[in-house]
Amino acid sequence: MSPMATPSPHRPRLVLASASPARLNLLRQAGLAPEVIVSGVDEDALTAPTPAELALVLAEAKAAAVAARPEADGALLIGCDSVLELDGEALGKPADAEEATARWKAMRGRAGVLQTGHCVIDTVTGRRASATASTTVRFGEPTDAEIAAYVASGEPLYVAGAFTLDGRSAPFIDGIDGDPGNVIGLSLPLLRRLLAELDVSITDLWSA
Repeated sequence: MSPMATPSPHRPRLVLASASPARLNLLRQAGLAPEVIVSGVDEDALTAPTPAELALVLAEAKAAAVAARPEADGALLIGCDSVLELDGEALGKPADAEEATARWKAMRGRAGVLQTGHCVIDTVTGRRASATASTTVRFGEPTDAEIAAYVASGEPLYVAGAFTLDGRSAPFIDGIDGDPGNVIGLSLPLLRRLLAELDVSITDLWSA
């Protein structure tokens, strides 16, 4: 094995406890190469007093579920979950096209807060660090026809809040206040701080 192919003894194994391709892509763009182990947590079974707390509860549940599996032994786990807070309610993925359409008609011309819970667990030490990142999203005013076309694309059915910042709904978002990565699914600055709480530098996780 060549020296370049030898794994670094200081680079912990990283696991993303999420099926989100957007989160995986964010981590890869930041120089990380996580494995993916989907938690299988029933999100509808969990509740919390506020949307921000719910996002955190969901993230912690996902990370904990994967941490309990033998295949995660020795790994650093990242669990995340997002909800859109609008009128004090937590909006996850819409159940169907009808709900997605109603969401967009309620959101247009208004602002909501994208809440993403983050939980990092070190399965070697058992230590964990968690927090929620909040980003305000200012929605534009797409027409009924534009909303119908977007819903027909199928994209809003697979994302929290029925929209994405890096997809087909991007033209319908006038701006954000905060970390754009958080809206896409994961806040890299917050992840760096949570890793630091566990005495891990994010640079030690760089794949190359």
